[in-house]
Amino acid sequence: MEPTKQTLPIGGLLVDVYSHPTSTSSSTHPIHVLFFLHGRFGSAQDEYIINAVKVIFAESYGLGGGERKKDLIVVTFDHRNHGTRLVSKQRNFAWSKEPAENNDHHAVDMYTIQTGTAQDVSFLIDHLSSSLYPSGERTIVEWGIGGVSLGGHSTWIALSREPRLTLGIPIIGCPDYTKLIYQRAQSSNIPFSPPYFPTSFMTYVERYDPAQLAYRAKDASNPFFGKKVLVLSGKEDKLVPWVASAEFVDGLEVGEGGVKRVVVEEGAGHECTSGMRRQAGSFVREWLRL
Repeated sequence: MEPTKQTLPIGGLLVDVYSHPTSTSSSTHPIHVLFFLHGRFGSAQDEYIINAVKVIFAESYGLGGGERKKDLIVVTFDHRNHGTRLVSKQRNFAWSKEPAENNDHHAVDMYTIQTGTAQDVSFLIDHLSSSLYPSGERTIVEWGIGGVSLGGHSTWIALSREPRLTLGIPIIGCPDYTKLIYQRAQSSNIPFSPPYFPTSFMTYVERYDPAQLAYRAKDASNPFFGKKVLVLSGKEDKLVPWVASAEFVDGLEVGEGGVKRVVVEEGAGHECTSGMRRQAGSFVREWLRL
């Protein structure tokens, strides 16, 4: 049984809300909401996003799904400057020797999209219930987030900034922006200095990026402490190489109340594989049983 979809305009943002046909207003289960974010150049309508949503529901409501204690809603929407929100296609490009595909502002553009999306997630946590259940028909009790590529980067940022998010599934994303963008700049022969990397921008990154936070701490100073995190990456990924994430992920502390699970898939490149989708679905299924 495939999930059903409704599209809601919330504060000018078009939001696709997926639910299972068995999850009706008469259900007594509380609700867990999972935001799921697409990659660069894509949209919430991309086939791999829709397929991932279907797999997550199939894993959650299929065999063994009767053990769940919560119902699931999956929410998708377009990143800033993508899909229905596209303002400038050029500003989604990276550095390139081809003038038509070159974007000198790549370092700033990619990060501002990620941080903007993290803010959008917090905005939707504030207001989604009012749009979905104006008469208080159902109760949302927990929030999670996952995403692919650009959506994976945004997942790390949102998870580090929004305390109401208790679960994160970054897929082929990176939590250390400086390491990732420095490698990309080197391969493109771009100097790691202004105007490509404005001083004010790097000051912001050095203060607020997940890799700059107390992610190793074993107390509440660590924004990831107590959260459930599934990291899915491809061992052969050249665009977002695992080496850029490895130090952070190895050192990440989630405490006894949290979960850290890491899968670096052999032979996988920069792609959301069927195995990654199943792993994400299984992780969500466990979340619904708590």
